[in-house]
Amino acid sequence: MALFFDRDWYEARLAERGLDRAALAAVAGLDAHALDLAFKDQRELARPELAAFAELLGVPVDEAASRAGVRLSPAAMPDPDDRLARLEARVAALEARLAREAG
Repeated sequence: MALFFDRDWYEARLAERGLDRAALAAVAGLDAHALDLAFKDQRELARPELAAFAELLGVPVDEAASRAGVRLSPAAMPDPDDRLARLEARVAALEARLAREAG
């Protein structure tokens, strides 16, 4: 379990970018329920999910992890040159936003 999920920090970062939890869930491949559990400290996030959050929010992955109550070892950090993962995260975020605006 995560020690402390900083819900306010995540909500503020999303608001700064004009996004909501649906975009955060989509970019990480989570459903709304799984994300809600993470926000309530009832589900720990995996490394790829945290990397997707960081990319979407424009913050370092270690900050996204720390704010989610997860401590990553240096070996657990994603490869900064992993362009495909970053591009997929951006596409997922855009798709989530388009779906939200169309609905």
